[in-house]
Order: sequence, then C-alpha cells, then structure tokens
Amino acid sequence: MKFTTVGVDIAKSVMQLYYIDAETGEIVNKPVKRVAFLEHFANRSPCLIGMEACGGSQHWARKLTAMGHQVKLMPGKFVKAFVMGNKNDAADARAIWMAVQQPGKSVAVKTETQQAVLGLHRMREQLVKFRTMQTNSLRGLLTEGPDCAGQGAGGRGVRRPARRTAARGTRALRRARRTRTRTRCACSSPSRARASCRSRRRSRPRQAARGPRRSARRRRRSGGRGAGARAP
Repeated sequence: MKFTTVGVDIAKSVMQLYYIDAETGEIVNKPVKRVAFLEHFANRSPCLIGMEACGGSQHWARKLTAMGHQVKLMPGKFVKAFVMGNKNDAADARAIWMAVQQPGKSVAVKTETQQAVLGLHRMREQLVKFRTMQTNSLRGLLTEGPDCAGQGAGGRGVRRPARRTAARGTRALRRARRTRTRTRCACSSPSRARASCRSRRRSRPRQAARGPRRSARRRRRSGGRGAGARAP
C-alpha cells in the first residue's frame, strides 16, 4: 500500500501542511487551524506524516497513529539541512516533506506514562541545578566575611581560616613535622639508673641510632683512643 507523504510544521495556532495530491499532481502548501487539524486527517486515507520532534509532537503523533496514519518524528538538525530560502512556515513544511522521504533514524513515539516519567526526571534535574546555584551564591556571600563555607550542599559546616602567629610560621611548621618530639627524663637525681625511667626507654631507639656518630666524635676528640680509655 502506497502512502501519501505529508509534511507538517507544528505551531501554536496554525499548522502548515505540504503534500502532493496523488490524483491531480497538485502541490498543496496550505495552513490549517489547530482546531481542524485532526478533522483534516480523519477524512483522508492513511498517510505517511512527517513532523519535527518538538513540543507537542508526541501528542499529535499519538492521535494520528490512533487514526491509522504512519507518523515519523525527526530531529531538528536533520530537517534543517533541507530548508531552502528564507525560514518560514511554508519553507519548513516543504523541508519536512523532503526529509521524511530520506532514510534516517527517527525519534520514537512515547506514551503518556513515559512522558510523565521523563517530566519527573527533568524537574528533579532542575531542582538540583537551582540548589547548586543557591549554594554557590551563599558560599560567595560568606566568603566576603570572616567565615568560609565548605563545598557541597551536604552541610559539612563552616571552615574558619587558621590563625598563624609570628612564632608558628611556615618554617616552624615544617620544622615541627620533620623533627620528632623528644621526651625528657623526669628523674632529677643522676644516681638513678636510666633504664628505670620510662621516658628513657621510649627514646632508646633514637639514642641507639645516634650512638655510633657520638662515639666516632668522641674518638676523634680523644685522638683515636677508645671510649673507655683514660687520658694520661
């Protein structure tokens, strides 16, 4: 069965139709009001109707498919290549009529349930976008004051800048990271054994590591004699 190809340019109040009459061969390019749009195709034999995938195209595609017509929705970029001359309703309808006859991937016709789910997803993305915009705006306002809010909308709290004094500068912080804290012996009397003090036990590995260096220095000072030898 051969279908009559019809190009339809959708608008708010007036629809533009473009097709060639199979009986007379006349080129028809006429506007049809929105109210009489479905009535025009209800009195015709099954046609191949091409429309640009835009707002309202899914609704009209479902209505025309229920009447027995074959509907093909096409992306706007695909139709734009066939527009010749100035852009108007008549030129767009002719471009759609030419594009629907070309082989290409069409847009699927969705049901009302599918469109409702897609609408929910779009609303959620919009709410997330607005929330991010408001959060960034609030962070920019807080930056003007003494406080600086953390990134993200998870509520990490407020980050305050660290106050550095003259004693704790950048060099002092680096030096404190490199060196380890040394523990001092709490024993005041020198007669007590060093092994009995806990603080000396903790610092023993560090003393053992520095032992050979200190012994070498003592040997050089003593002129090569052992550490236990006495000077004459």
